[in-house]
Amino acid sequence: MLSLEQVRKSYDGGRTFAVDGVSFRVSAGELVVLIGESGCGKTTTLKMINRLIERSGGEIRIDGQDVDDLAPVPLRRRIGYVIQGVGLFPHMNVGENVSILPSLLGWEHRRIEERIDVLLRLVRLDAETFRDRMPRELSGGEMQRVGVARALAVEPPLVLLDEPFGALDPITRAELQQEFRRIQRAVGFAAVLVTHDMAEALLLGDRIIVLRSGRVVQVGTPHELLTQPADPYVTHLLATAVSQASQIGALASGGTSAST
Repeated sequence: MLSLEQVRKSYDGGRTFAVDGVSFRVSAGELVVLIGESGCGKTTTLKMINRLIERSGGEIRIDGQDVDDLAPVPLRRRIGYVIQGVGLFPHMNVGENVSILPSLLGWEHRRIEERIDVLLRLVRLDAETFRDRMPRELSGGEMQRVGVARALAVEPPLVLLDEPFGALDPITRAELQQEFRRIQRAVGFAAVLVTHDMAEALLLGDRIIVLRSGRVVQVGTPHELLTQPADPYVTHLLATAVSQASQIGALASGGTSAST
């Protein structure tokens, strides 16, 4: 349902490229993760899909239609978007934040109210308790859940996520990662998620696309990356993830401390 072919982005007229020849496809219901170090081009690639950044070359298609054939605003209304820090409007309550796009599209009031209830239940927030709360009254995890609900408001076939769990504490982050994967599988939308955390990529991704210096280093399933890393950089990312997991496991079991 999404395809990128030889997509490029240059900010200096083609002398250098932040994204250089990136190609991949995302099927309906699939979750694809873009991973790499800071500056590798993953967020730039994500933002070219919904034209927050215009590409310098290549082709991006959604359901076979070139994204350049759609005006940016109608295009973005077809795509869910979740960012780190959520970006809730502070002067609007939870229900108003969730229903922004349905309201802009002219949905009837009753349909909007029903949709708010459905979405809050989907992200496991009690509608009666949360719909009238202001963002300042929510925890970080609750705000992120509202952000996911808002992104799904008009049942988009594609959702883009830019490090959505990066600002959360580890316990809340792990909980929301599992919750998002549950929702994505239940609803069946395609998703592209940007992260710098290989452990998160291995946990969530159906396929993982490793980027370095604007180029694709490897594309594969979590199993393929773990068993057949195609580049020393992929091996390094995997080793870092395994090391972090081992340290967390040791600390949880009480077998290791920082002093040892």
